[in-house]
Amino acid sequence: MRGTLIGVYKADGGVAGELSYFFGHLIGTRSCSLCDISHSLVSKKSSFKELERHLLEEHGILMRMIHLNERNEREQKASEGREPCILLEYPDQSISMFLDSTDLTALSGSVSSLKKLVLSRLDLYL
Repeated sequence: MRGTLIGVYKADGGVAGELSYFFGHLIGTRSCSLCDISHSLVSKKSSFKELERHLLEEHGILMRMIHLNERNEREQKASEGREPCILLEYPDQSISMFLDSTDLTALSGSVSSLKKLVLSRLDLYL
C-alpha cells in the first residue's frame, strides 16, 4: 500500500448528522464540495465508487471517507478548520493536506475532474 487518501466531509456522520446536512443543504445553509463530488442526492455516485476501485487496484492507494465526528486525533489536527478536504496518510502514518476546500470547490462536483487532479498530484506526493 502506497498510502491512504482520507476524504473529510464537512458534515457529521450518523442519522442526526446526515439529516442535518441533508435539510441544511436543501435550504442552502450547509454545503460540502466533497459531498457534491462523491454523492448524488441519496447515495454514493457509481463513478466515485469506480474512482475508489481504480486508485486501489491500479495505484495501491486506499481511499477512506469520514465525517467530522469520525476523525481520530491525527486526522482532526491535520484537517481542523479546513474541511472539506482530502488528506494523505503515508505508510509511516504521517498525514498531510492533499486537496483543500478550495481545490474541491473548483471541481464543481465532477468525479472525473477529481480523478485527474488526484492522479496528477500523486506523483508529487509519493
